[in-house]
Amino acid sequence: MDMANKTQNTFKKKEREDAKRRKRKAKEIKRQERKDLKTDQEPREEIGDPDLEGIVPGPQPKPDIWDE
Repeated sequence: MDMANKTQNTFKKKEREDAKRRKRKAKEIKRQERKDLKTDQEPREEIGDPDLEGIVPGPQPKPDIWDE
């Protein structure tokens, strides 16, 4: 009796391990496909923030109202 349960559990464990292995392999394939797609794409143009357009880093000129 004890022998039958042990065989059943071993078989289930093997099935679980095989399923994990297949899932891990499928994930690795998908990961590689995404990586390949990223390297094949053309680099995107940087689209700047329209609110920051024309702003120069560093000290800014004084507003005209301060010169009066």
